Amino acid sequence: MTSITQLGANRPATIGELRDSGYRVLPVREEMRNNLVAKIRAEEIVFPGIIGFEDTVIPQLENAILAGQDVILLGERGQAKSRLIRSLVNLLDEAIPKIAGCEINCDPFNPICQACRDTIAESGDDTGIEWIGREDRYSEKLATPDISIADLIGEIDPIKVAEGRHLSDELAIHYGLVPRTNRGIFSINELPDLAERIQVGLFNLMEERDVQIKGYRIRLPLDVYVVATANPEDYTNRGRIVTPLKDRYGSQIHTHYPRHIEEEITIMDQERARFIDEDNLVIPQYIKEILAEITAQARTSNEINQRSGVSVRVSIANYETLLSNAVRRAIRAGDTVACPRISDLPYISASFGGKIELETFEEGREDRVMEDLTKRAVLRVFGRYFDVDALDDVVTAFDLGSQAETGSEKPAGDYLPMASEVEGLTEAVALITDDPRPELQASAVEFVLEGLHLNRRLNCERTPQGYSYRR
Repeated sequence: MTSITQLGANRPATIGELRDSGYRVLPVREEMRNNLVAKIRAEEIVFPGIIGFEDTVIPQLENAILAGQDVILLGERGQAKSRLIRSLVNLLDEAIPKIAGCEINCDPFNPICQACRDTIAESGDDTGIEWIGREDRYSEKLATPDISIADLIGEIDPIKVAEGRHLSDELAIHYGLVPRTNRGIFSINELPDLAERIQVGLFNLMEERDVQIKGYRIRLPLDVYVVATANPEDYTNRGRIVTPLKDRYGSQIHTHYPRHIEEEITIMDQERARFIDEDNLVIPQYIKEILAEITAQARTSNEINQRSGVSVRVSIANYETLLSNAVRRAIRAGDTVACPRISDLPYISASFGGKIELETFEEGREDRVMEDLTKRAVLRVFGRYFDVDALDDVVTAFDLGSQAETGSEKPAGDYLPMASEVEGLTEAVALITDDPRPELQASAVEFVLEGLHLNRRLNCERTPQGYSYRR
């Protein structure tokens, strides 16, 4: 069998040339299976950019593809379901042949539409073919209650009828999204939102692998790999997947949120917005850990509706907001580098608030919940870096009258003299950074002071300028 790789740039242009080349058209499932096997043998990353699913979701998905099964991914929002499905395109061949001009990508050797059969009957082996790339073989539809069977499958085109086609003529049909994805991958996002009567219309596609349009005696034996996503809670909130359709999916795979802080941080770094002028941006590791920990705490909080989930987008958006505030401060203060601090954390309320749902509504409650989550996260991360008892010298200095003022707008240069006046504070900062730049020193000072406050070793008072720490 000749492959597309072996054909190289000299791809056949007619059915006759394609047949002479020895090329064999494969069903889409067999094509995906072969390419997956090749990637596994070559030890390639099958689903690039997917973090945290290496030992859970990905093996199950690979099993489904090897078995030729349609797949439904079940999971809360922000669990990379759509990204995982879109990456299936990488398992398709670089390009495949179709009959030139065909709306539904007919196999040159086995056309399924009347128009292509007529063309071959007239031109035979001289019938032209086109090569379609893998990206053009993927279609995605977000399920909404107003979707019709015509959108997915097709309907009679009144324009074609007006041009003289008979209503019973197959050539009068306007094909929907599914037939146009023939020999490719079709995805339905948020499947429970699809009206039940429309779900019923997919039965034939899932089992018999064909569709029927508007009751006419037209059978299209489509070759489509069908995948879908759903939030399990949607079954009761907005709709459900009808049991016969759910039964037709070969594999139902549950996704999940990152199970380790390191995975959350990797996703944050991978997905955050980047700009060309970020050379002066420095981000301490403990700041990343605090943001990831805030999300982790939110996912276990009884104050937050866990049925709706706490998306990874929370971590990403909070990360972007925190970095933006650091950049804004650096610009105004004329700092050499932009480095986020603990005093920047209140600004994440803008990106955090719209992404969580509280169990009960009460004026001001959202801000209090976010503040509590932030404090718990800082306290937890601080415990990974410091033994509080080892900072007794700092606490003693405050007992003897030392004070410290911090704030998100406070210039970084003010922190070094302040730290030198508090015995033990400079040494504590040295435990987490050896970078002498004022911006990083300022960030570390705030981390130490806030950690001691949350461990009830220092008092902290909110001031118009920021925070005042004393004993």
